[in-house]
Amino acid sequence: QTPFAQGPNDTPEDILQRIGEGKFSLDSGNWVSVSPAAKDLVTQMLHLDPGQRLTAAQVANHPWLLHREALPNLRLLLQDASLVKGAITATYRAINHSPRAPNLGPVAASALARRRGKSRPKSSTEV
Repeated sequence: QTPFAQGPNDTPEDILQRIGEGKFSLDSGNWVSVSPAAKDLVTQMLHLDPGQRLTAAQVANHPWLLHREALPNLRLLLQDASLVKGAITATYRAINHSPRAPNLGPVAASALARRRGKSRPKSSTEV
């Protein structure tokens, strides 16, 4: 199951709210049989604060990957592919159609910076 959308009927607002709040559940479906170390890895990769998320190097050095030979040989039950595809489609649609943040340019290009950059009188008598 996808982390933020549970199915194709989730509204974009619900999905974006879960993403924005960093809310996801690793307690149902196939997650029940997933090891705590794997859940820890996924949780750290989905951290709400990008600065707190694992880097690729940290992921590669996570205990779950380093000790994968000790993992049990379990097969996950396959979910209905249409449900997973629908949840992924709903997530993509929510992100793709959400209001975009304004495109911020360099500070020096702002109108205020340009006004401040104009030559100014050196004293009040030059006005």
